[in-house]
Amino acid sequence: MLVHSRKGKWAVWALFLVLFLPLFALPLLVIVTASFSTNWSGAFPSGPTAEHYSAAVRGESLQALTTSLITAVTASLLALTVGSWAALAAASLKKRGRRAIDALFMLPVAVPSVVVGLAILVAFSKPPMLLNGTRWIVILAHTVLVTAFAYQSVAAAIVRLDPMYEQAAASLGARPSYVLFRVKLPLLLPSLNAAAGLCFALSMGELSATMMLYPPDWMPLPVRIFTATDRGSLFTGSAVAVVLMGTTLLVLLAVSRIRTKASYR
Repeated sequence: MLVHSRKGKWAVWALFLVLFLPLFALPLLVIVTASFSTNWSGAFPSGPTAEHYSAAVRGESLQALTTSLITAVTASLLALTVGSWAALAAASLKKRGRRAIDALFMLPVAVPSVVVGLAILVAFSKPPMLLNGTRWIVILAHTVLVTAFAYQSVAAAIVRLDPMYEQAAASLGARPSYVLFRVKLPLLLPSLNAAAGLCFALSMGELSATMMLYPPDWMPLPVRIFTATDRGSLFTGSAVAVVLMGTTLLVLLAVSRIRTKASYR
C-alpha cells in the first residue's frame, strides 16, 4: 500500500525500525560485537580484541571457507543448469505436466533438510554410486537443496517472457537452438543471475544436511562455526560467522552488479 502523507511515511518508517532492529539487525550486531570481545559477563562485552579474526582467516577456518566457496559455486552452477533446463522443458508441457515437475523440484524444500541429507546418505553409501566419505556427496546434497529455488526463479521469468521475440526470430528462419541461446537465454539473464545468487547464499549457510554427510577433509564453514561454538569458543565462532557473512555479501554484491548490467542490455 502506498503512503502519500508525511505523517504516514514517518509512521511506516517507525514501524519498520521497531520490527527490523530487534528481529534482524540486533542479532547480527551482537555477533559482530562478540567477535571483537574476550568475555561477556554483563549486559555489554568487555576486553576488545581483534585476535579472533587472526584465527578466523587462517588455518582450518581458511580451509573451511575455501571448502564452502567451492561447494557453493559448484552446487549453484549445477542447480542453475538443472533448474533452468527443467523450467524450459516444463514451459512446453501441459498444465498437468508442469504441476508434476513443480512438485518434483519442490519436494526437497517441503521436507526438512536433514531428511534430504539422510536420504542422500542412504542412497549413495553403496555401489555403484558410492559417494559417502567424499566431497561429492556434500556438493550433491547442496545441489538438491538449492535446485528448487533456481527452478522456481527461472520458471517465473519464463511465464513473464514475451513470446513475440521468439516468434520474430523463428519467422526469420532462426533454428530452435539459435532462438534458445541467442534470444531466450539472454532475456532470462537477469533472472538467471538472481537465481545464482540465491543458490549461492543458501549453499553457504547450509548446515543440517551437511552435518550428516561431510567427510573430515571437506568441512564447510557453517560446520566449523558449529563445532567452535559447541566446544565453548563462542567469540572465535562469532568471528568466523562474520567472515562467512562478509564473504557471502561480497559475492552477492558482485552478482547484483552483473544482474544490473544484464537488465540494461
